[in-house]
Amino acid sequence: MNTTVATTETETKTWGGGNQPLKASYGKMMMWFFIVSDALTFSGFLAAYGFSRFKFIDSWPIADEVFTHVPFFHGNYPMIYVAFMTFILIMSSVTMVLAVDAGHHMKKNAVTWYMFLTIIGGIIFVGSQAWEWGTFIKGDYGAVQTKGGNILQFGEYKTIDGEKVFKRVAVKDFTHATEKYRTEHERKNGLWFVQESTLPEYSVEEVYAGLAANENVLVRTQIINEEGEKTVLSRAESLKQIKDNGKLVVHGANLQVNEYGSPLFADFFFFITGFHGFHVFSGIVINIIIFFNVIIGTYERRKNYEMVEKVGLYWHFVDLVWVFVFTFFYLV
Repeated sequence: MNTTVATTETETKTWGGGNQPLKASYGKMMMWFFIVSDALTFSGFLAAYGFSRFKFIDSWPIADEVFTHVPFFHGNYPMIYVAFMTFILIMSSVTMVLAVDAGHHMKKNAVTWYMFLTIIGGIIFVGSQAWEWGTFIKGDYGAVQTKGGNILQFGEYKTIDGEKVFKRVAVKDFTHATEKYRTEHERKNGLWFVQESTLPEYSVEEVYAGLAANENVLVRTQIINEEGEKTVLSRAESLKQIKDNGKLVVHGANLQVNEYGSPLFADFFFFITGFHGFHVFSGIVINIIIFFNVIIGTYERRKNYEMVEKVGLYWHFVDLVWVFVFTFFYLV
């Protein structure tokens, strides 16, 4: 009996946390559990991306050549818009910190304005990501996919500041499409319904004819040389590659083809950035709910703004994850 009592007293002294471990409420602890588990999920995704990139390091797309677009501006602006998106998301994390601090001081108006700014920042980020997806899917220059699944791009050498630089050329700039017709399936042939993809804008034969007619245009493979640049073929090799190995003319990127290089890059890009975008969108929805609760005075009546702090933890986590996604996809 005495032994049992002594053991119980020892266990009580060892724990000593009461009903709020680490002086955190139940809601905060559950949010931290979620954040840790979600961090492990993102870590697994990014680790898989890292292993895949290392395996195909000689043919992986170069981010500075892929993400070069800025809304309403035509030209080559590598990483500018992605940097803007990152800045907006980080600033939304700052406004969230200010909202939490204002909540600790029971300043309802300040919490309202900072929450509003946080929501606006999140909406701008998600909208920018949707625009970036659309641009990535649509493509800019086009390319030819070989029978082995490799990508052949087109360009020409231009002299800039006394140095010869390889500049991409769009397929439409040197290729002329001819009218294409497809025989319509009829019921009398025994086919009630046949689903087929749309005809490509250009055929490989048309691209080859356009390449042969433009002597300055050369083919660039997806293989990266020792200088960190993609390999440019000679004129004879360019014509031979298109004629012998050309399979399909592709534009943009999707889950099957990618005009920028390895299709695996597009798969990871859509999945990981989409998964993160879903987190940001969910955070926006939760922030909007909390925002209206602040306006109607729910937390004033509770005498605390702990809900703002809990959603703030989630928002900071989403921002931190983007820093890693940004580093893996755009900088490394």
